[in-house]
Amino acid sequence: MSLFGSTTTSTIGTASSSTGSAAELSGDRVLTSPPEDSVSDLSFSPQAEFLAVSSWDKKVRIYELAANGDSQGKALYEHQGPVLSVHWSKDGTKVVSGGTDKAGRLFDLQSGQSTQIAAHDAAIRSVRFVDAGNTGQQIVATGSWDKTLKYWDLRTPNPVSTVQLPERVYTMDAQQKLLVVGTAERHICIFDLSNPGNIFKTIQSQLKMQTRVISCYPAGNGFAVGSIEGRCAIQYVEDREQQKLGFSFKCHRDNAPPGPRAEANVYAVNAISFHPQYGTFSTAGADGSFHFWDKDSKHRLKGYNALGATIPCTAFNRNGTIFAYALSYDWSKGYQFNKPDYPNVVKLHPTRDEEVKPRPLKKR
Repeated sequence: MSLFGSTTTSTIGTASSSTGSAAELSGDRVLTSPPEDSVSDLSFSPQAEFLAVSSWDKKVRIYELAANGDSQGKALYEHQGPVLSVHWSKDGTKVVSGGTDKAGRLFDLQSGQSTQIAAHDAAIRSVRFVDAGNTGQQIVATGSWDKTLKYWDLRTPNPVSTVQLPERVYTMDAQQKLLVVGTAERHICIFDLSNPGNIFKTIQSQLKMQTRVISCYPAGNGFAVGSIEGRCAIQYVEDREQQKLGFSFKCHRDNAPPGPRAEANVYAVNAISFHPQYGTFSTAGADGSFHFWDKDSKHRLKGYNALGATIPCTAFNRNGTIFAYALSYDWSKGYQFNKPDYPNVVKLHPTRDEEVKPRPLKKR
């Protein structure tokens, strides 16, 4: 039995009106001057309408979004290899990124300069600004394929702490005082950022296949896990909450045709993003679809069918009125499928309350 207790598999409620039409996406704006290779990550500034986009073309681009949906490039900086992760500081003045060049870089919007602030022995898969300790000062966390998590104080060149992890880092996220790392072999390491140098607890993912993405709840009391098997788990840090509220559900799968040996196509859940105000969330996958969910009422609020390309990453802006999603190759079928004519765009979807506002909970 895991430290989280048992997790039930639930059927998520849907309504006939919950499947969106192509017409409802016709107003989505396309980001101008997109990356020249696959998009790897998206991150909105918490202070302004700026969007950072990292790419396999070794660059991080920062765009400014206008109220009418127009976008323009504001800044660009480079790594020496494909960039895999990007994240904004809480005050909106800096962007941190990590990639296959084993380096973490910091970009200062005011000076327009980027500097290397982190180093690993293998690719940096995920980066986050975190509120660690009780100093009120944000530091940078970097998770790597070298099986370590490192914390960096931007005022000093060496890591302030290095944590050995059970396997290579595949995904990482943080909210409030919670940081969660998902590694190879389905390990999940949970950190209390009041004591960031020690793992609070390590569990095995309740999902049977490789972990693809972890995203923390805005309240910092739990996290959602997506796997390559088209399944999502809703998890809580406290055992009591997990036993009461935790569950998993199937998503990003084709309906199986009738027949005794019929098999459905199953796709990876590539991205999970939480609405910053409502606490509802999105999933997006290798099937090219995205959906909005309410974990508390166990309901799918809205879903959009496959859009003709895989979706590797998504993000909500600071107040949840814009949902950004990349239609870009996610490398799930190997390099031979990354063809020159494969779509490579970032789209901006204006959200409506019917898509993202939670459903009233039924009284029991």
